[in-house]
Amino acid sequence: MSTVLKTPEVQAATTYDVQKVREDFPILRQMVHGKPLVYLDNAATTQKPQAVINALVDYYQHDNSNVHRGVHLLSERATEAYEKARVSVQKFLNAADHREIIFVRGTTEAINLVAQTYGRKNVGEGDEIVITAMEHHSNIVPWQMLCEEKRSVLRVAPINDSGELLMDDFAKLLGPKTKIVAVPHLSNALGTINPIREIVRLAHAQNIPVLVDGAQAAPRMAVDVQELDCDFYAISGHKLYGPTGIGVLYGKTKLLEAMPPYQGGGDMIASVTFEKTLYNRLPYKFEAGTPDIAGVIALGAAVEYLEYLGLAKIEQHEHDLLAYATEKVSAIPGVKLIGTAKNKAGVLSFVMDGVHPHDIGTILDHEGIAIRTGHHCAQPVMQRFGIPATARASFGLYNTKEEIDVLIAGIKKVSEVMG
Repeated sequence: MSTVLKTPEVQAATTYDVQKVREDFPILRQMVHGKPLVYLDNAATTQKPQAVINALVDYYQHDNSNVHRGVHLLSERATEAYEKARVSVQKFLNAADHREIIFVRGTTEAINLVAQTYGRKNVGEGDEIVITAMEHHSNIVPWQMLCEEKRSVLRVAPINDSGELLMDDFAKLLGPKTKIVAVPHLSNALGTINPIREIVRLAHAQNIPVLVDGAQAAPRMAVDVQELDCDFYAISGHKLYGPTGIGVLYGKTKLLEAMPPYQGGGDMIASVTFEKTLYNRLPYKFEAGTPDIAGVIALGAAVEYLEYLGLAKIEQHEHDLLAYATEKVSAIPGVKLIGTAKNKAGVLSFVMDGVHPHDIGTILDHEGIAIRTGHHCAQPVMQRFGIPATARASFGLYNTKEEIDVLIAGIKKVSEVMG
């Protein structure tokens, strides 16, 4: 696969052959507790294709050098690969300009960057920030911190029992005091896909910018930030079949240019004296210090890999897995699904009568099945449904219906073991 990704223009795969796709992921070949690994924890992090692993290794073996600073060949090669990855991400999100792509550590840092730059500049005492009741902690805590500092108010749009955003209630929260809206494209705990275009339309009608947490959406569907018309969009590399510790903040040029830097240091400056510092142009104004060069290059390989497979094919594949798993899991006595939105992606959260989710996860682990158990960094979601935690199976582009059958057998074994 890596040879395909070295071509100037990556051509889409003609068909979606999941067994062939699985061959690209060396980690899937291992045994866990004597059983073949069934990895269903993709909402937490995804596994890496050989093309991404090769990109990391190739950089450290052949091109290891700092970017934007050296005139020697290694630095020039590293810089070229680094900036090529930025263009790849730009195309992946369909941003209007490569300068709108800011490399950060992940979705969490991207949201913090906006809160601490745009937010601190534009949110004042008595102003309001609107989020939803299905947020990951990373789209709650930065805004709470800002509200505490500015004495502003955090407003929360409610969700129904299916885990869907109540749009009428959301619309009523918007007003002249609202300075920013921050919402998930896809809920990590429920699988709900939010109507981002409609959310943006409602907010923009009152000149309110919108930040979208796209960590879960970008690996599962085609994202077009220009079509969505969102003002900021945040993604994490490790959920996108890329490395950990790297991510992207997309922002509209006009907003980014008006925002102050997030951190000070090397590369984000045009000139420095003891009297005054002039800041660099976009995107470098927000990329202080030596970046995760290898991570950026490997992230570029990851988005090229996804485009090679085709996001529409990946989305359809995961939709089919979700439909199959939903039917099978729902039929097991004593099991209840948490999150049953009509528009939903490949995240299946559930609880079992009389069984703690941690016990579910432990028993499944001994069957070679990796799922997530706990509150999924979304404690308010758990409180909304009156539960301490869920077990969550989340699907990726390499999962199969046969693996779901193994999951079903594992859940039935949990019922037998726990009585």
